[in-house]
Amino acid sequence: MVLSKIASESDISVHSTFASRYVRESLPRYKMPENSTPKEAAFQIINDELMLDGKPRLNLASFVTTWMEPECDKLIMDAMNKNYVDMDEYPVTTELQNRCVNMIARLFNAPLGESEAAVGVGTVGSSEAIMLAGLAFKRKWQNKRRAEGKPFDKPNIVTGANVQVCWEKFARYFEVELKEVKLSEGYYVMDPVKAVEMVDENTICVAAILGSTLNGEFEDVKLLNDLLTEKNKITGWDTPIHVDAASGGFIAPFLWPELEWDFRLPLVKSINVSGHKYGLVYAGVGWVIWRSKEDLPEELIFHINYLGADQPTFTLNFSKGSSQIIAQYYQLIRLGYEGYKNVMENCHQNAIVLKEGLEKTGRFEIVSKQIGVPLVAFSLKDNSRHDEFEIAEMLRRFGWIVPAYTMPADAQHVTVLRVVIREDFSRTLAERLVLDITKVLHELDTLPARISAKMSVTQRNGKNVVKKTALETQREITTYWKNFVLTKKSNKNTIC
Repeated sequence: MVLSKIASESDISVHSTFASRYVRESLPRYKMPENSTPKEAAFQIINDELMLDGKPRLNLASFVTTWMEPECDKLIMDAMNKNYVDMDEYPVTTELQNRCVNMIARLFNAPLGESEAAVGVGTVGSSEAIMLAGLAFKRKWQNKRRAEGKPFDKPNIVTGANVQVCWEKFARYFEVELKEVKLSEGYYVMDPVKAVEMVDENTICVAAILGSTLNGEFEDVKLLNDLLTEKNKITGWDTPIHVDAASGGFIAPFLWPELEWDFRLPLVKSINVSGHKYGLVYAGVGWVIWRSKEDLPEELIFHINYLGADQPTFTLNFSKGSSQIIAQYYQLIRLGYEGYKNVMENCHQNAIVLKEGLEKTGRFEIVSKQIGVPLVAFSLKDNSRHDEFEIAEMLRRFGWIVPAYTMPADAQHVTVLRVVIREDFSRTLAERLVLDITKVLHELDTLPARISAKMSVTQRNGKNVVKKTALETQREITTYWKNFVLTKKSNKNTIC
């Protein structure tokens, strides 16, 4: 989170047992200490606090890579002091970035000649990549409208309600209306038919998601392209498509190479992908690739020379580390097509193992799809006594971090648990997770139902019956469970 807050007003100092060997005075928590601290003490104080963080490999909420080979770790450490933006000083790093752009562009079937260079750039993550792609669409649309003598002050983007929050950030920060196709129970991705119906002359692009955060499902980009092509012919517009392939861009080419979602579709003008997800690199690195030079307005590119030679740049950030760029190049040449295919197939198989294990309990409905990101999203078939939030909370006792969340509009009444299968999530861990979930279910069965489950869904006020919305009921359930957990934690006699 960007905005900070004070965790505790009473405990204003940092204390460390072992650091007392080097320093006797406690350190202020929220202001710089007056004096220097011995390096041994500084290390021990921080190390002690970090022990309370969760284990990254058991964080099944995250799509982000949590393991790389030791050889790549060494390359990363050796490049920690390189500022990637200084291209004149670090020309080899710049060349590696260009190689990555061209490899990824060809992986996405960009229409390039044998010796033609791809158009793209490395970013801090897919969030920055989406900002850059969105700016390119907005500027190109504005230029066209201005040349036609038409208003250009009300741009919009059409996408599904399942988009990641970075799309909402782009819309708010750069004053673009976000027109969202609402979801429905059982269909948790953007409906291409409804999306095209929402397109108007002010639409700068339609954003499709290759790997929904909610359930990993790939949206039908091919159908979207075909429907939008027909609408463009009728209206005379040229509304393009951007594919947010943050999660699926390094999956689809290896598991379903025949699936048409990329630059093989003529309306797809740009694609973003996260190198730090299934690109198998630590956070944070992303990529944005354009179909051709014509799709990236030249006026958005800055040319600087005060670090040496002329350096074209299109980025929201200036200084940033070189490590992740180098790590991405390492993975691309180390694994190659064969290696990435093996990793993705293994992840897919482990997802099937987990899915089948959950189905055998007879307690869950699987809401993720066979074709998509290797994750398993699932809901309780019966949550009248206990719900998904309780399961997520109790799994933390075993070390697992499994998120529970409600779906966006208009499916807020559906609550889902989600397990992301990464390269370092083995079949053994999948089987262990099923066992732990089964233990949690058995324990919940012995506990009394939630207070809100015992209450009637209706409240009687005299003779009138006031019905609660599904969202009000869900909030009541969540509040009760949080209070229940906090009460148990505050009771020192409780044995876990």
